[in-house]
Amino acid sequence: MTGARISSISPSSPASRVDLLVGDVLVSVNGREPTDIIEYQQLIDGPNVTLVVQREGESLKRKFAIAKDEGEPLGLGIDSAVFDRIRTCDNHCSFCFIYQLPKGMRRSLYVKDDDFRLSFLYGNYTTLTRFTEFDLERVLDEGLSPLYVSIHTTDPELRAQMLRNPRGATSLRWLKELLRAGIEVHAQVVVCPGVNDAHHLEETLHDVVSLYPELTSIALVPVGVSDFSLEDSMRPHSAPEARGVVALAERFQALTQRILGRTSVFASDEFYLVAGLNPPSAASFSSLDQAENGIGLVAAFAQSFTGETSMDKLGTGFFQSVDGAPALGYRADRGGNDEINAAERTMVVTGEYAAPLLRDLFDSNGFEDVSILSVHNAYFGGNIKVAGLITGQDLANAISDVPPSTLLLLPDVCLSEGRFLDGLTLSDLPRRVTTVRTTGQDLRNTLERVRSERLVRT
Repeated sequence: MTGARISSISPSSPASRVDLLVGDVLVSVNGREPTDIIEYQQLIDGPNVTLVVQREGESLKRKFAIAKDEGEPLGLGIDSAVFDRIRTCDNHCSFCFIYQLPKGMRRSLYVKDDDFRLSFLYGNYTTLTRFTEFDLERVLDEGLSPLYVSIHTTDPELRAQMLRNPRGATSLRWLKELLRAGIEVHAQVVVCPGVNDAHHLEETLHDVVSLYPELTSIALVPVGVSDFSLEDSMRPHSAPEARGVVALAERFQALTQRILGRTSVFASDEFYLVAGLNPPSAASFSSLDQAENGIGLVAAFAQSFTGETSMDKLGTGFFQSVDGAPALGYRADRGGNDEINAAERTMVVTGEYAAPLLRDLFDSNGFEDVSILSVHNAYFGGNIKVAGLITGQDLANAISDVPPSTLLLLPDVCLSEGRFLDGLTLSDLPRRVTTVRTTGQDLRNTLERVRSERLVRT
């Protein structure tokens, strides 16, 4: 991902008043060559923006002077967030899920980044092993906050071993500097049984309270182990091990509340499900900043379904606030099909973890007639049971025997720009499937719409 190519031009915007074209590549803005969308935004924020672009097939560059009000959006969409080159990750973590991907998937899925700019923009986690003094200066000067940092363990030797990078032993010094300067930081620990759990995890949490008390939150996340893992040391948590992590998290929740006046340690909902426990209620969370790590996601979905709250603000990073920033990766347009066809029955498709939770939610809210299809993830195997990792071929196998008279509703979190992780599309499935935005409110609205249309027909 190099260069800044114009992907869209908003009608009636300042940029639309000059002869810019989609596909033009930005060379400079006000005489400077921006290296990323953050710097680009700063350069275009004022009035009288001067752009130099390179047009495909032309040897000479074109220059455009655009008059606009200070702070007014320029109106350009840019197709990449980083123009110079993504800072890729040079760790070789034993638990890294990218190493567990089979061959033949979309190329973008194999990109490992460790770029603080993508941490700020999209909420990607950085280990800080490639962080520099120059980066720190920029973060502080430009107020790039919040950032998201992977800790995994505070034991220097163990951290270097887990990251398979000697810089892992010392890179948390940057975390201390960020916190000292007032940068908001959310952290995570990918808990690997037999590696950094038990007494190692307890020591890490003690250090979090004593060395990094300014951390806004720290999420404990279970390691994902697929059938493609080549690491003998990696395995899923057993139910007793998951209960141990939950107990430790709840102990430190009480401790941080008592010492810091707020709760900062959380175990992901998945730990509770593996342990056979009910995930915490919405009252347990002051924010949903760690929702993508599964912190409070079940409670937020349930509240959204019952109409108590909305999930529209779920998600991390500031890309939506940065003029022109593309919605990459997890935040890319889902694509899909929301058309409702006449059907005798309704069936909601989901992953194995969510299926029993949805059943309870439907039964307690008057949707007992809605069926649930739990899709087993044979593609990845292991302990991969979340809806977001359902592949097209697993879905195709699961729905092959569903009667044509059944309306199938699929959460759009399975898709990115209309494609499943294995590259299949909805048109590759053996029968029609309708997608629904992955929020409780959208699911309930769709179910009520289906019920209403069914009553009209009868």
